[in-house]
Amino acid sequence: MHLNYFEYLKNKETFLLIFLFTFSFLIRVPSVIIFGDTALENEWRLLVGFLTEYGSLYSILPKLVDASLFYSSLPALDLEDLYAPNVFMPPLYVYYLYLFKLLNFSNEIYILSILFSQIVLSSLSVVFFYIISKNFFSTKINILGTLIYSLFPIHIYSCGQISSAILQTFLIVMFFYFFFKIVKRDSFLNIFFLSLVSGLLILLRGEFIAFFLLSILYLIIFLKVEFKKVILIVLLTVFTISPYIVRNIILLDTITITKSIGYNLWKGNNPKSTVEGNSKFNANIREQIKHVPRDKYYDLNVDKILQNEGLKSIQSEPKRYLILYIKKVLSFIFFDLNSTYPNYYHPLNYLPILLIGITSVSGLILYKRNSMLLNFLILYFLANIAIMSVFFILPRYSLPILPVQIIFSNILFTSIKNILHKKK
Repeated sequence: MHLNYFEYLKNKETFLLIFLFTFSFLIRVPSVIIFGDTALENEWRLLVGFLTEYGSLYSILPKLVDASLFYSSLPALDLEDLYAPNVFMPPLYVYYLYLFKLLNFSNEIYILSILFSQIVLSSLSVVFFYIISKNFFSTKINILGTLIYSLFPIHIYSCGQISSAILQTFLIVMFFYFFFKIVKRDSFLNIFFLSLVSGLLILLRGEFIAFFLLSILYLIIFLKVEFKKVILIVLLTVFTISPYIVRNIILLDTITITKSIGYNLWKGNNPKSTVEGNSKFNANIREQIKHVPRDKYYDLNVDKILQNEGLKSIQSEPKRYLILYIKKVLSFIFFDLNSTYPNYYHPLNYLPILLIGITSVSGLILYKRNSMLLNFLILYFLANIAIMSVFFILPRYSLPILPVQIIFSNILFTSIKNILHKKK
């Protein structure tokens, strides 16, 4: 009898997971068809073009500091005279786009195949979000939170954008999934997949390195995972990213994945910066960049210039940039009062963002800090906000923290449910 009941519950959950995936997939299809991108643009078009033509990632060496030159069509000129190894953009999403290029689809089918693959990843992230969230909440609260995650407008809309946001969010959810599995059962398979996902996230977003190191410390100090198993996670993660590190050692004599911290620091901290940053070079920076040698170290040297200029700005007016930092934090958690993005202030966009900000912060206040796994999610949430706000905040940056915000909101929903239950 107990076995039959267990099988019933198991089949019921399987049906629910299939429903969540199918539901999430179907509601995203119209958005992609109506609002989805129709071509690769800007840096994605350029980098995928380099991979297609030359089998490697390069940056254009502009004769003038003009952004249009970075995104122009690939000219049939001497590679060594015009291009340098790219180290500005992390490589994973470029390779993701390139994989579909190998299928030799027409341009329309090529773009649609990318966007529909993102629908699949987004729908899978909904399923795994449910599995993660059931560690903490009742089935009803969990289903409510999962449906909010599935239906959240920016989550649906992002599936139709040629952007790494959906891939990053999917990998973040998978990171939490395997992290939690290791706590329960630190098998080699769980360790392997956590390491693989960690490596992919580092190849996708450079700032994830900082959170990965925090996660390793958390495993050792708070979750008491065996030291040798934590070392294995580190080694397998390094192994995952090692081909690209070796590439940069060979081509650029440097151990790195990406070198864009200077640009990001300057964009978010210059006299004209807003929460979303400002990327227009002033005369001083234009003059400095004009004198950068057009060699393979071009990206590295330009980034050093921008890092120095960003630090000078902060040092010259620390109070101004502290206030700007606080504005970025509030914009990240809630919403940006001065966004320049098209349709940002449409009610379907800003109202859900504002509401999830309020409910997640409320849940954090009510939370009693009695779960090491939930505490880990708090660490991720705070570390993300603290690190990203040093630079600049774009609307899509909120998507990778959305799963955690919904889990915090579920704490609030649980508290409300308990209060209503007591009144009855």
